[in-house]
Amino acid sequence: MPARWTGGGAVERAGLENRYSLRAIVGSNPTLSVGWPDGQSTRESREQKHVDVGRLAERMATATADDARMARAFADRLPDSHTARHLIERLRGILFPGLHGQRDFDADSLARQLEREIADFYEDLRHQVEGAFVHWGDGNAKPHAEEATVVVMETLPAIRDLLSLDVQAAYDGDPAARHLDEVMLCYPGIRALTTHRFAHVMVQHGIPLLPRIMQEHAHSDTGIDIHPAAEIGQSFFIDHGTGVVIGETAQVGDHGKLYQGVTLGARSFELDESGVLKRGMKRHPTLGDHVTVYAGATILGGDTVIGDHCVIAGGVFLSRSVPAGHIVAGPRPEIRLIANPV
Repeated sequence: MPARWTGGGAVERAGLENRYSLRAIVGSNPTLSVGWPDGQSTRESREQKHVDVGRLAERMATATADDARMARAFADRLPDSHTARHLIERLRGILFPGLHGQRDFDADSLARQLEREIADFYEDLRHQVEGAFVHWGDGNAKPHAEEATVVVMETLPAIRDLLSLDVQAAYDGDPAARHLDEVMLCYPGIRALTTHRFAHVMVQHGIPLLPRIMQEHAHSDTGIDIHPAAEIGQSFFIDHGTGVVIGETAQVGDHGKLYQGVTLGARSFELDESGVLKRGMKRHPTLGDHVTVYAGATILGGDTVIGDHCVIAGGVFLSRSVPAGHIVAGPRPEIRLIANPV
């Protein structure tokens, strides 16, 4: 039985160290009641309610086993979401040593430190990649995982070069940035792009599932939703970032700049003769080089192309192409000033 909350100061009287203890709160306030007598355990309370835990577990297990949508959940090597998150954190330490990850090294020992970290990272990544191939039904998962992981690891220097340009673009584009280190340590756009640059390479080399798991961790951490298959050019800057959405088939050229709340999305979903969604179609817009999209703008459609050196004003809803060198703005809103009686 839930407690009857009738005393506003109960938490304070119970003490901050006990603020999560229902017994401590109840004991400090006689106006509160809880559904088990003093001294009775929560296990005894469950038994009093006659919840047949074993029967409930059997019903849940049967429902799961009978659900065709869960068929691949029993794969022996299903990629692990927690390990995927940990891999991304370790990747940041490899790409930005000294700013992320281990710091007990100097310039002379950096190569040795990175050698150890990269070797451990490679083994754990290969294991997760193999699990992704197994989960996807690949009968040759182990050799495919080995080959794909080696190729992905070989791109780390190129990924680092791209991220360095992204960091510079963020610093050059934001007067609030006081130092490049601040950008690398603090900016959510760089965190999201670190994951994306790596996940995108995995997608390019046919690694299933794992890139999406990694990218969704970045989405959760930053509020920036970039599909790992989206193509993003160099020197890209996402300012603030919250609410940015970049869809699977979106393409963004070099020196792009997006502000918070921008959506590069799909206008509609084409269906086949059976009424099933067609997959693999170009659904999201293409942005050329040096395109800036301000806060809250929405650009939709796979056939929508924004030319080079365009500026899309905040709040614009756009579903058609724009030639190069244009500014797109919506109608100027009417501003009303109303006296505020104080």
